[in-house]
Amino acid sequence: MSFLRVLLSILFPPFAVIDQGCGSVLIVFILTICGWVPGVIAALVILNNPDRLGFKKNINGKEK
Repeated sequence: MSFLRVLLSILFPPFAVIDQGCGSVLIVFILTICGWVPGVIAALVILNNPDRLGFKKNINGKEK
């Protein structure tokens, strides 16, 4: 997660997750409308998702 993404997720969360797909942008946008803090938290969670970074786990729970 780059510094620019973190800064963007704090200032305007939907822009930070724009490349994550329409569902992520929509969820973060709705949460930002309901309250700024839930939007920021959702954006940071989506950006910090280990599946997005390319880590895959096998059946035993170990990284490949």
